[in-house]
Amino acid sequence: MQIVEEVLNRYHLDDAKIAVGVSGGADSLALVLQAAEELSVFGRKVVALTVDHGLRPTSQQEAEYVAGLMRRFGIEHHILVWQGVKPQTGIEEAARQARYALLGNWCRQNNVRVLLTAHHAKDQAETFLMRLQRGSGLEGLCGIREYSERDGLIILRPFLRQNPEDFRAYLQQRKIAYVEDESNTDTAFLRGRVRQFLPQLHKYTGIDVAKICKAVNNLQSAEDYIGQQLENLLVQEVLWDFETVCRFRHASYLSWHNEMKFRVLARLCRRNYIPRAESVIQLAEALNKLPFTGATLGGREILLTDGWVWIVPEQKTKGQKTRKLWQDFVAVFPDYKELKVPHKAKLAIMKKVWGKDDHI
Repeated sequence: MQIVEEVLNRYHLDDAKIAVGVSGGADSLALVLQAAEELSVFGRKVVALTVDHGLRPTSQQEAEYVAGLMRRFGIEHHILVWQGVKPQTGIEEAARQARYALLGNWCRQNNVRVLLTAHHAKDQAETFLMRLQRGSGLEGLCGIREYSERDGLIILRPFLRQNPEDFRAYLQQRKIAYVEDESNTDTAFLRGRVRQFLPQLHKYTGIDVAKICKAVNNLQSAEDYIGQQLENLLVQEVLWDFETVCRFRHASYLSWHNEMKFRVLARLCRRNYIPRAESVIQLAEALNKLPFTGATLGGREILLTDGWVWIVPEQKTKGQKTRKLWQDFVAVFPDYKELKVPHKAKLAIMKKVWGKDDHI
């Protein structure tokens, strides 16, 4: 079965060069070898990228093993090293962010538009259970998407519906050794505990990976429809000021369905991840009644001024006085003359327009 080619065709991607993230585990090795095998007949090139995170003593050795294996199969390979001091807490999330940053930077610098990663069905099931444990909303429970974009990079996961046992069989048939990452079973991390729990869940309830993935696919279908409605609402109701602050009418907000309130706030107050559902719900409930004295979420400040809900990048005001500067600003942009703009929104807007801090 031509899994990689099929997924690329599904999204009409015919790029001549495709990158693959390769850790040395069975899943990513199977992906890069299968991608190279499928695409080489069309003259398309596969480049393997390995991130040496430096979190285990063997990480460099594992990266070098992948490099040797890629040479054996004639696949271009690069090792990307995570430099600098590693955090003492939240290491899983920090490592994930660093990995995508390194992969994304290499792809952008080398004009590669598509990155393949080897997430599989068990990853999907584990992610669903982890987000269920955290009380995620529908968007979070939709888990991992086959197609996503991150800072302009297209990320595809061709193996998302595949069982990882198939990868091991694929490599064993070719007598190719793979790396076993001991952190995968480390119960100090939630994913490790969930991974150990999955067989018990199946044994005592009949709920297995396939059934969880089917449920996730159904949730994704519902999410796609709601997402369409959300996009329509964002276009119709939310105004952006110089792509740095946004606002919507509080009266309009009160008329929205609770799910739309949740979705709009989660979208406008997110960075690289979805804010915790309970935090978004608390903000939505606070905005449902007056007086609303302000809040923060996801690195954003939420303010209510003269009937407008403003969402502003969180910042220190440092006692800056903006009256004269704002007068100069509205002289150039008169549409803002009659609008009561919060002080912090003024700072963010002027910083964006002037392009540097010394003006304010």
